[in-house]
Amino acid sequence: MFDEATVRAVERIAARTKTEPAAWLAVAEVESAGRVFAVVGGKHEPLIRFEGHYFDRRLTGEKRDRARREGLAHPNAGAVKNPAGQAARWRLLARAMEIDAEAALESTSWGLGQVMGAHWQWLGFKTVKGLVGLARKDAAGQIELMARYVEKAGLVDELQRKDFSAFARGYNGPGFAKHGYHTKMARAYERLSGAKPVSAATGMLRMGSKGARVLELQVLLRRAGHAVEVDGDYGPATKDAVMAFQRAGGLAVDGVAGPETMRALQAFRKAPDERPGEPRVTEVPEVRDAAKGLGPVAIVMSIRDQIAELGYSLFGIEIETAQTVANGLLAVSGLIGAGLAVYGLYGWWRSRQTEEGDVRV
Repeated sequence: MFDEATVRAVERIAARTKTEPAAWLAVAEVESAGRVFAVVGGKHEPLIRFEGHYFDRRLTGEKRDRARREGLAHPNAGAVKNPAGQAARWRLLARAMEIDAEAALESTSWGLGQVMGAHWQWLGFKTVKGLVGLARKDAAGQIELMARYVEKAGLVDELQRKDFSAFARGYNGPGFAKHGYHTKMARAYERLSGAKPVSAATGMLRMGSKGARVLELQVLLRRAGHAVEVDGDYGPATKDAVMAFQRAGGLAVDGVAGPETMRALQAFRKAPDERPGEPRVTEVPEVRDAAKGLGPVAIVMSIRDQIAELGYSLFGIEIETAQTVANGLLAVSGLIGAGLAVYGLYGWWRSRQTEEGDVRV
């Protein structure tokens, strides 16, 4: 989907990071839908997305009041809608720059890697204009900008392993699965390389994993002296804690909680059969809500979401598709009467499950 110049730029980055070009191309394709430039005012410009909640945070006083009045800033993410066309987005950015140019550039994601301008200092630029200039330079500049972010965020290992769940969790955030970033990248990789992406970390806990075993891991890490939130979500902070534990214990430092790391953490169990982090039945949110009683509408919506998540967990059905199927099931099955029981029972079952993060393609 990319021209030869873009592919050559990707290949240079792949060689530098000892990573398959197809892995980089898969990420770039998903992030940009295969486009490098848009024609804006007769010029080739990088693809952008303006984030009004970023802009809102960077303004104060009259500037923020004006931006809100003009529909350019809002405290909530997504409240400021981006036009479908890139030319219109660039006009939106120009309006924001009239209020505060630096804040507007920082509040925009740039290029095929959609790197936020706000990261300019973290990525080693002297000013936000330096980051923007690299994105606007050419395809190689956009690839370099994306590569800088991937390297700085410590995500090269994930690409080397072709571990797209872990990569998407680090690159796209905790909502990566809802939007299917990992499966889209895996499918793009398979099409580009002709091979399925099989990660060496399959079946192990790593970024993108969530659930009961992640809770257990986080509790053991805290007992080992590493500050990490016990939330069942294996994100960048948990990866950092795992790497610190591995480093201190003389283990291979890769941020993956594999067999050796889990064996070393057994020393922090209070008893051999202890299951640290497992909530008591009364602590499971769904059980607690069911005990309080929910209205019929809330029951239906909750069951729909649980069925959709079950469809994704067991069969790899995309969340939106699974929700549509779940709506149909609910419409014909008359589950409202048993809704509370089903809701609580499913929540209890789910609290004891783990999603390792393996991609299904």
